[in-house]
Amino acid sequence: MLSDESTNKLIEMKVDVLLGLQWGDEGKGKVVDVLTPRYDVVTRFQGGPNAGHTLEFDGEKYVLRSIPSGIFQGGKVNVIGNGVVLDPLLFKQEAEALAKSGHDLTKRLKISKKAHLILPTHRVLDAANEAMKGAGKIGTTGKGIGPTYTDKISRNGVRVGDILNGFDEKYAVAKARHEAILKAYNFPYDIQELEKEWMEGVEYLKQFEIIDSEHAVNNYIKEGKSVLAEGAQGTMLDIDFGSYPFVTSSNTICAGACTGLGIAPNRIGEVYGIFKAYCTRVGMGPFPTELFDETGDKMCEIGHEFGSVTGRRRRCGWIDLVALKYAIMINGVTQLIMMKSDVMDGFETIKACVAYDIDGVNTKEFPYEIGENVKPVYVELEGWKTDMTKMRSEDEFPAQFKAYVDFLEKELETPIKIVSVGPDREQTIER
Repeated sequence: MLSDESTNKLIEMKVDVLLGLQWGDEGKGKVVDVLTPRYDVVTRFQGGPNAGHTLEFDGEKYVLRSIPSGIFQGGKVNVIGNGVVLDPLLFKQEAEALAKSGHDLTKRLKISKKAHLILPTHRVLDAANEAMKGAGKIGTTGKGIGPTYTDKISRNGVRVGDILNGFDEKYAVAKARHEAILKAYNFPYDIQELEKEWMEGVEYLKQFEIIDSEHAVNNYIKEGKSVLAEGAQGTMLDIDFGSYPFVTSSNTICAGACTGLGIAPNRIGEVYGIFKAYCTRVGMGPFPTELFDETGDKMCEIGHEFGSVTGRRRRCGWIDLVALKYAIMINGVTQLIMMKSDVMDGFETIKACVAYDIDGVNTKEFPYEIGENVKPVYVELEGWKTDMTKMRSEDEFPAQFKAYVDFLEKELETPIKIVSVGPDREQTIER
């Protein structure tokens, strides 16, 4: 019979959510890896292989695209949830690369039957859609993410569970539908080799445990297991609340964990919000604090701001507290995690955008649309001009950096609990 203490533990168990608060690339992979020892289960709840999570430890660098970042911690269960879109070919390449480095996923990774598959023709449709937009293109990664979510919403998708029953017919119907669209677009393509490799990926998927993930995750909660939900991209790329139309195709916010895993809102516990000490954005879209000068170039160079999946150069700028406060509100963030603090080590002055000037009127509310009439209003803080990469405790922080953290906490009204001072696991300081 369970004791009162055990019963309370089962009742109180929650799913903690970790997500990005800016335009993606905040460093979520590293933080998941750092936090994983505290959890029994790590899950991905949305996005696809357009999201690259980079982790560095023991002198090695890994880039994960679809696989949860908890995979490196032995004995943890990792789940790809129903809200994810999965490319079997890219998944196979990712899993095989990890296996070569000594990380066998077959016993640790489970995949939702309800996750949708990215088909070879989805990639072609992605390219065709971008080509048709011309100068108004979004700047997608070309991985077929948008067309896959489009098929999901229009009820034409093919799911992971379909590979176990009646797959050939379902695939043929979806492919024929896509080819009819491409013919109407008059868009040239050849997927023969890609399709062959993709089918090999489908066969590869079958060695993994394909599950009813909503039942599994809720059972983990009932059993008293601790669960961490890992988001991809960032809040400002959310399909509903991001800088539309320059957004991704899924809900990147905390609410997306409920629909992407099949858990109730009252099951959400801590919400970890991750942000950089400055801002970056890759691809097209508005970016109020973007820098086009030597300072922006310096941030890019020091921060190695190039996409882990696409290799694209990221646009850089000062931290935007208007957008950040908006993201904290939308997600119900309970704890903040600041990444890449060390990138700012060499700056004499640090700027922070505290409001927008829109046609001569200052506002601290994130607007419906960001156009050229939106100008950042900055405050300046003294830089710390100190190498923080060797620091391992808060006591070592220079006074100017402490003042920067205090300023951010006051503005954002949320505690900063973790500060990252480098890419390695060891360069993570808890406060």
